[in-house]
Amino acid sequence: MTRYYLDEHSIDLNALKDRLQSTDLIPSQGPLLDKITARFSSIRQTGVQSVADLRSALRTAQSLALLSENSGVDVEYLTLLKRALNGFFPKPRSLEEIDWLDKKTVVSLKKVGVKNTQQLFEAASGDVAGLARRSGTRQKELSAFKEIANLCRIQWVSPTFARVLAAAGFKNAAAVAAADPEALFEAITAANENAKFYKGKVGLRDVKRLVTAAAYVP
Repeated sequence: MTRYYLDEHSIDLNALKDRLQSTDLIPSQGPLLDKITARFSSIRQTGVQSVADLRSALRTAQSLALLSENSGVDVEYLTLLKRALNGFFPKPRSLEEIDWLDKKTVVSLKKVGVKNTQQLFEAASGDVAGLARRSGTRQKELSAFKEIANLCRIQWVSPTFARVLAAAGFKNAAAVAAADPEALFEAITAANENAKFYKGKVGLRDVKRLVTAAAYVP
């Protein structure tokens, strides 16, 4: 079964550091690159080896303060690192947010314990027909929900923006990851101009960040 997220236990701190250094970070995250090698080395010396270890150490204010004390890395840096790291694991979205699709499907899925995008993606992975039978839903409607759930695995992608990506012809995270950023930018712009999914525009630089983020989705 395809994972909803990357396996945080198999990603070490070096891989995380490489991701941060190779990504066009948003301005507020720029300070993460300051003395990143030394700071990550100090964190590693406390016994934190994987992304799973780091997320656990940063989970609460108390554990974050303890990591700061033990590593010598300041609380402000660790707080910023926590925000960036949490962004790599987008929170599952309620199926009710996908409010342009059949509401009866949402009710039927809830009855079999499927309430959010992660649960839907995992339950339908490789067997949409099976989930359709168990929940009493139409496979066509279920496939449309799964499309949105797949795209919501990408950092920054809300159900509404997933809808735009799907309308632009990019039906899953792999398609976004493989896209030419300029072509994707043009397709998103055209899809939104046609259907008016949201106000404003998404810039090319943000689309390039989106393609990079999609490459990290399983």
